[in-house]
Amino acid sequence: MEQSIDDSILAYGTVLDRRGLMMGSLLTLAVGSPICAKMAAAGSHIDGLISRMTVEEKAGQLSCFNDEVRPVGAVFNPVVNAQGAEAQLAAIRAGRIGMLFNGYGVAGARRAQDAALASRLKIPLLFAADVIHGCRTIFPIPLAEAAAFDPDLSERAARAVARETAAGGLHWTFAPVVDVARDQRWGRVAEGAGEDVYLNRLLAAARVRGFQGPDLRLADAVLATPKHFAGYSAVRGGMEYAAVDMSDAELRETFLPPFAAAFAAGAMATMASFTDVGGIPATANRHLLTDILRGDLGFSGVCVSDYDADRELIAHGIARDEADAARLAILAGIDMSMQSGLFNAHLPALVAAGAVPMARVDEAVRRVLGLKAKLGLFDDPYRSLDLAVERRETQSIAVRTTARDVATRAIVLLKNAADILPLRRDTRIALIGPFGRDTANLNGPWSFAGKADGIDLATGLARFTDTLSVEPGSAVDAAIPGGIDRAVRAARSADVVLLAIGEAGDMSGEGNSRVEIVVPAAQQALAEAVAATGKPIVVVLRHGRALALHGAVRDANAILATWFLGEATGHAVADILFGRCEPRGRLPVSFPVATGQQPWSYDHRPTGRPAPVGEPMKPGAAHWRDAADAPLYGFGHGLSYTRFLLSDLVVRWRGPSVIELTVVVANIGERDGSALVQLYIRDRVASRTRPVRLLKQFRWVAVAKHEKTRVTLSLSRDELALVAADGTWRVEPGDFDLWVAQSSDDSGLHGEITVDK
Repeated sequence: MEQSIDDSILAYGTVLDRRGLMMGSLLTLAVGSPICAKMAAAGSHIDGLISRMTVEEKAGQLSCFNDEVRPVGAVFNPVVNAQGAEAQLAAIRAGRIGMLFNGYGVAGARRAQDAALASRLKIPLLFAADVIHGCRTIFPIPLAEAAAFDPDLSERAARAVARETAAGGLHWTFAPVVDVARDQRWGRVAEGAGEDVYLNRLLAAARVRGFQGPDLRLADAVLATPKHFAGYSAVRGGMEYAAVDMSDAELRETFLPPFAAAFAAGAMATMASFTDVGGIPATANRHLLTDILRGDLGFSGVCVSDYDADRELIAHGIARDEADAARLAILAGIDMSMQSGLFNAHLPALVAAGAVPMARVDEAVRRVLGLKAKLGLFDDPYRSLDLAVERRETQSIAVRTTARDVATRAIVLLKNAADILPLRRDTRIALIGPFGRDTANLNGPWSFAGKADGIDLATGLARFTDTLSVEPGSAVDAAIPGGIDRAVRAARSADVVLLAIGEAGDMSGEGNSRVEIVVPAAQQALAEAVAATGKPIVVVLRHGRALALHGAVRDANAILATWFLGEATGHAVADILFGRCEPRGRLPVSFPVATGQQPWSYDHRPTGRPAPVGEPMKPGAAHWRDAADAPLYGFGHGLSYTRFLLSDLVVRWRGPSVIELTVVVANIGERDGSALVQLYIRDRVASRTRPVRLLKQFRWVAVAKHEKTRVTLSLSRDELALVAADGTWRVEPGDFDLWVAQSSDDSGLHGEITVDK
């Protein structure tokens, strides 16, 4: 996989000056060209509207509310400021609402847009939603998609989702989540791309490109919203909505680069984090939302608050009342208030009292109206509101085929002792566990408009075998009377047990932090009882995070990480189990030995007292008494149905700014397959301590059985940069270790390079 110019961004102001790049692009447009003329006309129209707007109408454009005209029934947040459909339509006609979110369907959207066009200024509405991993057709959760390690696949998936989303009457998605997540206790790990900065950067840009397509004005384009700005995933103890404290260097090196990549890919919206960041909640944090977001990152789009987050400034203890909360939010850089209604209720009086400058209000309104112009809504307010398109694109063959492709690519084979997989079709199988016939938990968290009607495991397996018995054995987190006894009998009559266990759909996602990230006790007891039969066990995990596996689950003959795969679950898992498809997924998060290791990531910094290799418990060295400082399965890990061997590493400079590495990849197994070749680096001596390893490149290579091929990886010198001790981004001269490996905990092949001044 070759790097693109967007992929080379390390963080703001490093490789590319994004503002300079944007200005350069604008200057290449010929004066008087159609694009320039359209941009000028839109700007003139917006200025004219702002000059005619009352402060109440301006506040309305900066206010968005849960769509009660076309509700979908899913509730993800506490109910606040409920209005009812008729009251909401009246507010739209009065110019008091600029956007509706989390509604679905063209007919209702047209009704709401009719109301907007009956307002005094006829400013069209925006329609948005939390389309996190599919709209009507539910795709794998983003963490599962990240396991494919394939930006092209992620872009294709986002494009398919965008087509269906726009067809349902939506212009804007509150995705992708680009929070780098190192603590698996945090429920929203499920919504992002895992623990690595580089993979997050690539997938952030890919998903933005996929959602938005080549032109935001096209009817199937959906505005992307990289979120949550910034540092949300570093919450204390992995607890949802808790406080965040980190160094400036950590923010800049770890949490901002995916945002920079998303903005460079064209994202024109972002959402502020719920959390307190360094003692100041993001919603009121001017340093974060203005100095860094606008100044350092050069972002010029719309910053929307999270749900009711401005009102929550009172609970945080930094706002005296609702008016004070509204003042703090808009002055910090929030352009649009979500659900609280505080901008509508208080901005006019705040402006009148001089507490909020009208210029700041106009700035926010100009951004919101500019977004509507970029989406083509002033030219066609009914863009993406076509009933015929809705019928054609909703759950189309194309979108469902893509969902199945992603689901198959997302599955990670963690363990396969004695090559128990793939299964033979004549194998007598006992499918045991609460997820054997389950459809309620296929989708996982944030399937806002989806239905629980996907393909369960039993249905998927039935295509390959007619010797299948199914027993739940237990519920997700409770015993079933007689359940274990029936499961044990089924296991004794089978050749192989498929143990379908893990998390329920509501155990991951927003508001679902876990103190112990383990298989629930009732299912663990089931696993131990079934293992006592001595039959071979294949664990089929369902989960939204990395789990700490214990006992019979950890010791099973084979383990598949299948995440929440959405509607195609049964087909995708069966295709892998029976060898119709090769397992290609790799872990975007490290599976810990125990929950107590959290937070943990492969790219941790070294200690001054490292435990010697082979002596993890040496006195006076850094260690836990009861676990190694290592994962059960590390980032990048994943097995295939064949085996690969890396050899003959060559490292050299190609010119002054590119490091070229070549390696031979040999398939030494009995099946064709694909290897994921991963490149890691370490800066040996630097002005700040450096991670023990950092992923900087990867590439998929297809190799036929008994064949080998030479692979080339290219690494830009700029990828060696760090936030130095003096706070500047730069490449420091010195020696660097390089590893080409098949996972972060694989020793791989070692090379080195020296960087001169």
